[in-house]
Amino acid sequence: MDLEHHQLILRYEHLRIRRPDRERRLLASLAEHGQQIPIVVIASEEADRFVVVDGYKRIRAMRRLGSDGVQAVCWDTGEVEAVLLGRLMCNGLEETAFEQGLWLQELHLRFGLALEELARRFDRSPSWVSRRLALVRELPQEVQQRVLQGELVAHAAMKYVVPLARAKREDAVQFAAAIAGKGLSTRQIGELYAGYRSRSAKTRELVLHDPLLFLRARGASPHQDPALPVSPGDALLRDLDMIGSIARRALRRLCEGKALGLAPSEWDEVQRCFDQARHDIERVGRQVSKEKKDAGSVAADGDSRAAPAGSGQADDRPGAGDLAGHGAPGDRLGLGAGAPTGACLAGRGASGEDPRAPCELRGQPGAGA
Repeated sequence: MDLEHHQLILRYEHLRIRRPDRERRLLASLAEHGQQIPIVVIASEEADRFVVVDGYKRIRAMRRLGSDGVQAVCWDTGEVEAVLLGRLMCNGLEETAFEQGLWLQELHLRFGLALEELARRFDRSPSWVSRRLALVRELPQEVQQRVLQGELVAHAAMKYVVPLARAKREDAVQFAAAIAGKGLSTRQIGELYAGYRSRSAKTRELVLHDPLLFLRARGASPHQDPALPVSPGDALLRDLDMIGSIARRALRRLCEGKALGLAPSEWDEVQRCFDQARHDIERVGRQVSKEKKDAGSVAADGDSRAAPAGSGQADDRPGAGDLAGHGAPGDRLGLGAGAPTGACLAGRGASGEDPRAPCELRGQPGAGA
């Protein structure tokens, strides 16, 4: 069937990431051969109008070519079933966790499908659904728009911008604005991310104001690993960031129900491990306060975000101030946001510092799915 553009309801266009290179190739193909594959639609409640399920790139290309309409095939099914079928048909295609999260959120909010129902429909686990929904929630709306417009690679946003957003959303928005639209690869964005997290005021300013110059400067020293700390202060800050990341990973596991099957003896071990980790963190906090007092001044670059939990200064990593706290009401282990349960594996049974800790910390998760 042939449909005119005014008959199409583009309800799900905002869930599709635009990839300019693919759209250019499609435009050239349509200009040369015409439309070969129809779009997929379903009838809507409005008379003579149809909801587009698949084919948004083809619609945009046909408009650019000046076509009055498009060829379409109409599925005789309900909207939720059509959307689910459309997503299952895309399962074999390359799709990022961010895109999957957007569709899962749309199905959850628009049609009221519970997480368990979504997991069953997609033949996945509830934790798989939960992780992708969390990625969408954690990525600021401004950054999501840049990803959807093709200004920022989705994989890079998940790997590097989401960790920034978990620590401080303003940093994530600022970093994304600096790198968006410059055609950077995931590897290049990783170098910029490492430079931004170096905690050097000059390096951070260069990344934000001239990321291409920063990359050229890095290219002049190809053997230099951008992820390595450049000073003892940077090394300490990276260790504290790792502690926060591990704590948030442990909290997510608890929230996803990963610990529901533990035996009472295992819960006792978890509680003991958490108490040991909290004790270690409190020792770190006391030592940082002592060293800061002895130094008589803050860090040279004035970055107050390096302040330890309990120092009274604002912290840019959510949950870091709660590491020695008592957690949210109803929290069985006394876990607040960012409580360091994950660190217990490195400190199990240890009364002081554990030589295995660097090995455990090296397993810092990214924001991956």
